[in-house]
Amino acid sequence: MVNKALETICAFANSEGGNLVLGIADLKEFQGNDRLFGIEENPEAVDDLLRLIATKFQPAVTNITMRRLRCTLHNGRAAGAQGHLILVTVPRSTQVHSLIGGGTYARLDAGNTTMSALDVTDLSYRRGVRSATSEPVAVNLGLLQTQTWHRFVSARGQLTGTFAEQLLKIGLADEVNGVVQPRRAAVLLFADEPGSLLAAHDSRADVRVMVYDGKYVIAGSSPNFRKPPKTLRGPLIDQIDATVNLVMDILAEGVVHSGSGFKTLHAYPERVVKEAIVNAIIHRDYRLNRDIFIRIFDDRIEVESPGVFPGNITPSNIARMGSRARNPLLSANLREFPVSPNIDAGEGVKMMFSEMAQAALYPPQYRQNTDVAVESVTVSLFNAKRPSAWDEVSDWLDRHGSITNADVVQISKLDTLKASKLLTSWRDQGLLDPVSGRGKRNMAYSKPTGGGQQELGLLSGAEDNNGEKE
Repeated sequence: MVNKALETICAFANSEGGNLVLGIADLKEFQGNDRLFGIEENPEAVDDLLRLIATKFQPAVTNITMRRLRCTLHNGRAAGAQGHLILVTVPRSTQVHSLIGGGTYARLDAGNTTMSALDVTDLSYRRGVRSATSEPVAVNLGLLQTQTWHRFVSARGQLTGTFAEQLLKIGLADEVNGVVQPRRAAVLLFADEPGSLLAAHDSRADVRVMVYDGKYVIAGSSPNFRKPPKTLRGPLIDQIDATVNLVMDILAEGVVHSGSGFKTLHAYPERVVKEAIVNAIIHRDYRLNRDIFIRIFDDRIEVESPGVFPGNITPSNIARMGSRARNPLLSANLREFPVSPNIDAGEGVKMMFSEMAQAALYPPQYRQNTDVAVESVTVSLFNAKRPSAWDEVSDWLDRHGSITNADVVQISKLDTLKASKLLTSWRDQGLLDPVSGRGKRNMAYSKPTGGGQQELGLLSGAEDNNGEKE
């Protein structure tokens, strides 16, 4: 029991988190209340587990919470004998954990699986434990001695030695088999064409900006582009400026609707647009062979950045937690330029939510795209004034978890039809997700969770990805 429980805790930490219940028998052997044996059945094993949790993981799994639950035991219903369960809640971790002498585990739908060395490496990149920007690449150093490098040095202060020695001193190069090679961060910072150089190493570094006519992408032989797509290249400091300037110029033009000639202006705060672009360029996963895509529609902007959220960031908690630096070497050196981008060390995302609220616009909508060839994160900024009802609904969801049409009627004083239309519009915009298992007449909605924890039904017959019974 102890070894399996340790494997499950490791798997939960390396996956999306979950709950482990001690004192419940296996569902395959017992049903309903007959599963309630309680921790009193084997108190020594429980003590061993609690002791090993603190010593058996490398690195240590932190933020585990335990809650003792009183219950009536399986053999004590008539006599009313009382016992206890222990609910162990394991959050998604910011790191990758292994059992000392026992392997590394991830969570599947119905159990744990041992991770291969390749799996562990991939998870280390996805979590942000490792960064591709800190790794050396076989690129000629002469291609980095550019005007951008000279701008960097003039602001940072004179460095002594050869160019290779200077890069080594500031951590932007490594010696590989006696040859000094730049780290990927140095290529991104100083090369005139970093995207072209890194393409030979199966990664990308460019930004694609596409402007669409309407609210959706129409695929086919005649895409609905309002203007030809544009690719932004160059060292990151210049790429950021060029991308921000291009997008702001496009937004300033507004949208002229065909037929009516009516012009709609984009109302996004400039700081929010810039922050979304800066975050995408600085925090993307540079080992992935995909560009950043900025899509501008009549009613929104979408900024898609390769890679998933690092650490324990999710779409549902990013407004509270802010961003997390995936590429600290890149961020630290971008600050050394004469005019550096505004890198807010995690506060920029909170600013985005605050600025959109002050502009009476919907909050930024984040989604993680994992069911695709190259994983990515998309942030959408909607050019739509949010009704005052949204603030009340959002607060209700934060306190209660889900909301129904009747709840919206009650708190917003709208009639049933208007409440239903609001819920439908919020669902279509990605602000709400339907709660699974509810019929159309009894539909409820929750905020997007992005793979967060689900409710644990202790005695249900349904095992989920986040619930393991012991």
